[in-house]
Amino acid sequence: MSETSKLIQGRTGPWEIVLGLEVHAQVASRAKLFSGAAVGFGAGPNEQVSLVDAAMPGMLPVINRHCVEQAVKTGLGLKAQINLKSRFDRKNYFYPDLPQGYQISQYQHPIVGEGQVVVERDDGSTFTVGIERLHLEQDAGKSLHDQDPNFTYVDLNRAGTALMEIVSRPDMRCSEEAVAYVKKLRTILIYLGSCDGDMEKGNLRADVNVSVRKPGGELGTRCEIKNVNSFRFMQQAIEFEARRQIEILEDGGEIDQETRLFDSGKGETRSMRSKEEAHDYRYFPDPDLLPLELDPAWVKRIEQALPELPDAKKARFQAQYGLSAYDAGVLIAEQARADFFEAAAKGGDAKLTANWVTNELAAKLSAGGIEIDNSPIFPGAIAELVRLIEDGVISSKIAKDVFERMWLGEGSASEIVEKQGLRQVSDTGALEAIIDKLIAGNPGQAEAVKAKPQAIGWFVGQVMRETGGKANPAAVNQLLKAKLGVA
Repeated sequence: MSETSKLIQGRTGPWEIVLGLEVHAQVASRAKLFSGAAVGFGAGPNEQVSLVDAAMPGMLPVINRHCVEQAVKTGLGLKAQINLKSRFDRKNYFYPDLPQGYQISQYQHPIVGEGQVVVERDDGSTFTVGIERLHLEQDAGKSLHDQDPNFTYVDLNRAGTALMEIVSRPDMRCSEEAVAYVKKLRTILIYLGSCDGDMEKGNLRADVNVSVRKPGGELGTRCEIKNVNSFRFMQQAIEFEARRQIEILEDGGEIDQETRLFDSGKGETRSMRSKEEAHDYRYFPDPDLLPLELDPAWVKRIEQALPELPDAKKARFQAQYGLSAYDAGVLIAEQARADFFEAAAKGGDAKLTANWVTNELAAKLSAGGIEIDNSPIFPGAIAELVRLIEDGVISSKIAKDVFERMWLGEGSASEIVEKQGLRQVSDTGALEAIIDKLIAGNPGQAEAVKAKPQAIGWFVGQVMRETGGKANPAAVNQLLKAKLGVA
């Protein structure tokens, strides 16, 4: 995407969007950040609440070592600075669903410092988003307003759940870049195993800071859109908010720095409250928690145990399997898909396997709303189908029919081919007899091929019809060219 194409045209000329994101990723952990209460989706109201989460008198927080390890792992995956000394602070703010009345977070001394993420656009070009910081903090509970017309109920199951807040630099210039960044960040987190990336459950959500300016001008006043939890909503929210700000400025108005919400039903943002600054939260070191000091050797062990991350896997897929950058990118975008491909590609044609995984299989899974982890067709079944094509037992066209039957559970690829009599006809004697008959019966068409070799396709089609689509296309073309004297 060119710089020019990122600009929005207003009445007074072009405008540039400036975007920075604060992504909240729920730490993959069985227990909360400061208590031993369970973490999980689907429990009944207030079934996963400890005395610490409920802020009962005398209850003190105890740091969850696993959550700290997950934060360090994530920082390393983002090529970021790991701060061996960090501190927890109290962020004072009225949280109706966080009983202690403040949030334990990190402010001046986060556990992870500056890093970066290289993001690929749809056209294959890349851009880099700077990471300003990653800090640990506890989530709030959930207020339920639809249970009773007169009361608001509070579910504290989420209260105290560990979050990683990943704050980016304002390095994005359009909604497509913001979406691409969050997609890449989500992929990295899933590969690391530090967050499951489930946006529907709220385990990954973003606060989007939007401002506009004249190209190359000073940064404008930003507005923050809270808790956006889908890529589509993110794109819609950014585009609406940018247009809203441009219209205000072009009418001679000023942008108020505020926090806004996105109304997905109306496709617009609306004001929530004026934007708070750091001093509004009255941060101070949490007196119940000692500063966090990390052993360098421990951090080194975490680094050495890091899994293969998306960029490295993509490069390996290209080198090891001879895949294009595009095909490798599609495969590694989801860790489960990449793992499925590798299992299916063992000893077979990798390019052909990639095509089946990313096209036919992906389409079937998408239509059925099925994750690849739960695919009714296993990697070994795809490998067997690819081998049948490679060995010339079936054509690519017949393979699609075989795949459909595999999806319906009619058996393995080999069983279906034998049961349905779908073996490809490669017997040159049988094919020659059909071709001779067609040439003899269509002399005019045969002469036309000699004058225009591309017309040979008509004969190929006729042979395929005569054989019910089972003729080996390569053998048919070779025989026809020999019979008709076409080079």
